[in-house]
Amino acid sequence: MIHHISIRNFAIIENTEIDFEDGLNIITGETGSGKSVVIEAVSLALGSRADSAFVRHGASKAIVELAGELDGEEIIISREVSSSGKNLCRLNGQLVTLGQLSETCRRLADIHGQYDNQSLLNPENHLQLVDSFDRQAVEPAREAFDCAYRQYLDVKNRLSDLMSKERDNRKKLDFYRFEQNEIEKAELRYGEDAELSERINLLQNSEKIFAAIETAYRLLNEDETNAMSCLGTGLHALQQIASYSDSIRTVSEEFADLYYRLEDVSSSLREIRDSITFTPEELDLAIARLSLIENLKKKYGNSIEEILSYYDEISEELNRIENFDDVKAGLEKECKEALSVLSEKARQLSQVRKAAAAKLEEAISRELHDLNFQNATLSIAFTPLKDIGPDGSDNVEILLSANRGEPLKPLVKVASGGEISRIMLAIKNITGTFDNIPTMIFDEIDAGISGITASVVGRKLHQISENHQIICITHLPQIAAAGDVHYRIRKEETEDRTFTTVQQLSREETIDEIARLLGGENITEITRQSARELIEASVRN
Repeated sequence: MIHHISIRNFAIIENTEIDFEDGLNIITGETGSGKSVVIEAVSLALGSRADSAFVRHGASKAIVELAGELDGEEIIISREVSSSGKNLCRLNGQLVTLGQLSETCRRLADIHGQYDNQSLLNPENHLQLVDSFDRQAVEPAREAFDCAYRQYLDVKNRLSDLMSKERDNRKKLDFYRFEQNEIEKAELRYGEDAELSERINLLQNSEKIFAAIETAYRLLNEDETNAMSCLGTGLHALQQIASYSDSIRTVSEEFADLYYRLEDVSSSLREIRDSITFTPEELDLAIARLSLIENLKKKYGNSIEEILSYYDEISEELNRIENFDDVKAGLEKECKEALSVLSEKARQLSQVRKAAAAKLEEAISRELHDLNFQNATLSIAFTPLKDIGPDGSDNVEILLSANRGEPLKPLVKVASGGEISRIMLAIKNITGTFDNIPTMIFDEIDAGISGITASVVGRKLHQISENHQIICITHLPQIAAAGDVHYRIRKEETEDRTFTTVQQLSREETIDEIARLLGGENITEITRQSARELIEASVRN
């Protein structure tokens, strides 16, 4: 619920604070005094979009802060809107996005204004109302339907894509075959280009490489004073004296290790030298092969891996084109099976919805009876759609007969503004029960009603307030009299500025305010007595 709101430099409000209480909080005031501005400020705090037009003239920014309780924990919300359009949202002191704030606030409060009355006239919203009413029963069937619908759309889209590309693919057939043959003929191997580059480098420098290796090998083995012969003589001499001293033996062993390692190097040099063969033809072939691969890279990918991947893609595409009729028949069969499953899931969803709608009909009818619709009949009508859509196969519309003997008709054709307000109040009472939203805010729910009906609405609001905190803006004394706490909004003007203030009224002040609603600015003892009687009647009921 909402405990407190602080509003600074918002529209015509310079600085005001309101402490809301449990039960039915009534807000009244003259037309143009700023009643709706307070609701706009509350709406801003609860996550509505900001507008720099909210900033009071002459101020740099508007600030709205709201304190409340959600799921047993204190919650503090802050919105700042600058005249430049900058918008900041804070939740418990932390900066959050507007989406994050809205997600939290949807569980805190529900605001209902005259726009919602118009939304009730739109049949597109009636299906959502049914689904939300008995969510526990409808959701599993809805999830099963959604899954089947996604699978059906996937197959249908694949079939549509196949059919739309048929002519274009026939044109591509020869081109794909050429590309496939060109890549096949190349007989590429992974890593082949790197091997070729290394081989070409070796072949192009083979004479230089051979000369260097030959020189090194000759110095080690073939000259008169070759290194291996000299080292062998030295090793033999050391081995002759190794037994005389541990240090000489150690040096002799290290010398022997060097000798044998160098001998291994000498063998490797000989093998490399003997394996080096060079022919211009081999170099030409390697260069031509690498050139072929580079040309293929320019066409089909930056690497052999990408070329072969492209080959797999066009091979699959060729198979699809060449086997179009088989693929088409397979997809058509799959689509038919998916549609069959979808139709069954839609039928099951419709069945569950109709059961939920029957319960909702009964619940709304009870509420309407309480709201002075004594002879009204309400029905939720189902008509099948021509084609199954994303919401199922049902077209759902609330029908009403407001008076005995009249046929059921769509709300837009039979309901007056006052009747729509009462129907919406009935629905809000029902939806508020299963949505578990602690605070419900009504901005002029009394549009189009008066007299006894206004008293009934006031009584219903008070009844709802037993389980919800209600904040209600009204201009009707019958509804105001049902309140647990009363606030008056007043607009004051100086020579150059306009101010709006909000005052919580005492009991006597509440009586005077209701008297004003009854008789205008000239409050008399008669109007005060009438106000007292209204309040007492509301308490008794």
